[in-house]
Amino acid sequence: MELLPQGQKNTATEVSWEDQQRINKFSSLINKKDDLQDTLKNYTVEKEYLDDLGLEIEMLDEEEKIQYKIGEAFFFLSADQATLKIEKQDEELASKISKTEETIDEIDEQLASLKKQLYAKFGSNINLER
Repeated sequence: MELLPQGQKNTATEVSWEDQQRINKFSSLINKKDDLQDTLKNYTVEKEYLDDLGLEIEMLDEEEKIQYKIGEAFFFLSADQATLKIEKQDEELASKISKTEETIDEIDEQLASLKKQLYAKFGSNINLER
Protein backbone atom coordinates (compact mmCIF):
# COMPACT_ATOMS: atom_id res chain seq x y z
CA MET A 1 0.00 0.00 0.00
CA GLU A 2 1.39 3.38 -1.02
CA LEU A 3 0.69 6.66 0.72
CA LEU A 4 0.54 8.91 -2.32
CA PRO A 5 -2.05 11.66 -2.73
CA GLN A 6 -5.23 10.56 -4.40
CA GLY A 7 -4.92 10.35 -8.18
CA GLN A 8 -1.11 10.12 -8.26
CA LYS A 9 0.74 7.03 -9.33
CA ASN A 10 4.19 5.93 -8.32
CA THR A 11 6.39 6.55 -11.34
CA ALA A 12 9.66 5.74 -9.60
CA THR A 13 12.16 3.77 -11.61
CA GLU A 14 14.60 1.44 -9.95
CA VAL A 15 18.13 2.83 -9.85
CA SER A 16 20.72 0.24 -10.85
CA TRP A 17 24.39 0.31 -9.89
CA GLU A 18 25.27 1.46 -13.43
CA ASP A 19 22.71 4.27 -13.20
CA GLN A 20 24.20 5.42 -9.91
CA GLN A 21 27.67 5.40 -11.49
CA ARG A 22 26.37 7.57 -14.34
CA ILE A 23 24.79 9.99 -11.86
CA ASN A 24 28.04 10.16 -9.88
CA LYS A 25 30.04 10.71 -13.08
CA PHE A 26 27.65 13.48 -14.12
CA SER A 27 28.09 15.19 -10.76
CA SER A 28 31.88 14.95 -10.82
CA LEU A 29 31.98 16.30 -14.39
CA ILE A 30 29.81 19.26 -13.38
CA ASN A 31 32.21 20.04 -10.52
CA LYS A 32 35.22 19.70 -12.81
CA LYS A 33 33.60 21.96 -15.39
CA ASP A 34 32.87 24.59 -12.74
CA ASP A 35 36.52 24.52 -11.63
CA LEU A 36 37.73 24.80 -15.21
CA GLN A 37 35.40 27.72 -15.89
CA ASP A 38 36.82 29.53 -12.85
CA THR A 39 40.35 28.80 -14.09
CA LEU A 40 39.41 30.02 -17.57
CA LYS A 41 38.02 33.23 -16.12
CA ASN A 42 41.28 33.80 -14.20
CA TYR A 43 43.35 33.12 -17.33
CA THR A 44 41.21 35.57 -19.32
CA VAL A 45 41.61 38.30 -16.72
CA GLU A 46 45.37 37.70 -16.60
CA LYS A 47 45.57 37.82 -20.41
CA GLU A 48 43.70 41.14 -20.47
CA TYR A 49 46.12 42.45 -17.86
CA LEU A 50 49.12 41.36 -19.97
CA ASP A 51 47.63 42.96 -23.09
CA ASP A 52 47.14 46.25 -21.24
CA LEU A 53 50.64 46.02 -19.79
CA GLY A 54 52.11 45.41 -23.24
CA LEU A 55 50.38 48.51 -24.58
CA GLU A 56 51.69 50.60 -21.70
CA ILE A 57 55.25 49.38 -22.20
CA GLU A 58 55.10 50.13 -25.93
CA MET A 59 54.62 53.80 -25.06
CA LEU A 60 57.90 53.88 -23.14
CA ASP A 61 61.33 54.66 -24.53
CA GLU A 62 62.97 51.43 -25.75
CA GLU A 63 65.99 51.80 -23.50
CA GLU A 64 64.11 52.94 -20.40
CA LYS A 65 64.56 50.50 -17.53
CA ILE A 66 61.43 49.13 -15.87
CA GLN A 67 60.94 46.77 -12.98
CA TYR A 68 59.78 43.34 -14.07
CA LYS A 69 58.58 40.83 -11.50
CA ILE A 70 59.74 37.25 -11.78
CA GLY A 71 58.49 35.11 -8.94
CA GLU A 72 59.00 37.14 -5.77
CA ALA A 73 61.83 39.35 -7.08
CA PHE A 74 61.93 42.43 -9.29
CA PHE A 75 64.53 42.86 -12.04
CA PHE A 76 65.33 45.91 -14.11
CA LEU A 77 64.81 45.22 -17.80
CA SER A 78 64.72 47.45 -20.85
CA ALA A 79 61.29 48.04 -22.35
CA ASP A 80 62.25 45.80 -25.29
CA GLN A 81 63.23 42.91 -23.03
CA ALA A 82 60.07 43.32 -20.96
CA THR A 83 57.96 43.36 -24.13
CA LEU A 84 59.52 40.09 -25.28
CA LYS A 85 58.86 38.45 -21.92
CA ILE A 86 55.27 39.70 -21.89
CA GLU A 87 54.70 38.39 -25.43
CA LYS A 88 56.04 34.99 -24.39
CA GLN A 89 53.77 34.94 -21.31
CA ASP A 90 50.84 36.01 -23.50
CA GLU A 91 51.47 33.11 -25.90
CA GLU A 92 51.69 30.63 -23.02
CA LEU A 93 48.48 32.00 -21.54
CA ALA A 94 46.71 31.80 -24.90
CA SER A 95 47.74 28.15 -25.10
CA LYS A 96 46.42 27.46 -21.59
CA ILE A 97 43.14 29.20 -22.46
CA SER A 98 42.79 27.11 -25.62
CA LYS A 99 43.49 23.84 -23.80
CA THR A 100 41.05 24.73 -21.02
CA GLU A 101 38.33 25.57 -23.54
CA GLU A 102 38.92 22.27 -25.33
CA THR A 103 38.64 20.37 -22.05
CA ILE A 104 35.39 22.17 -21.22
CA ASP A 105 34.02 21.25 -24.66
CA GLU A 106 34.96 17.58 -24.09
CA ILE A 107 33.22 17.65 -20.70
CA ASP A 108 30.13 19.20 -22.31
CA GLU A 109 30.00 16.30 -24.77
CA GLN A 110 30.26 13.76 -21.95
CA LEU A 111 27.56 15.59 -19.98
CA ALA A 112 25.24 15.61 -22.99
CA SER A 113 25.71 11.87 -23.43
CA LEU A 114 25.06 11.15 -19.75
CA LYS A 115 22.01 13.43 -19.74
CA LYS A 116 20.59 11.60 -22.73
CA GLN A 117 21.07 8.22 -21.06
CA LEU A 118 19.69 9.29 -17.68
CA TYR A 119 16.69 11.18 -19.04
CA ALA A 120 15.90 8.22 -21.30
CA LYS A 121 15.63 5.95 -18.28
CA PHE A 122 14.27 8.28 -15.58
CA GLY A 123 12.38 10.91 -17.57
CA SER A 124 10.98 13.59 -15.29
CA ASN A 125 11.97 11.65 -12.16
CA ILE A 126 15.49 13.08 -12.39
CA ASN A 127 16.58 16.69 -12.61
CA LEU A 128 19.97 17.29 -14.18
CA GLU A 129 19.49 20.99 -14.84
CA ARG A 130 20.99 23.71 -12.75
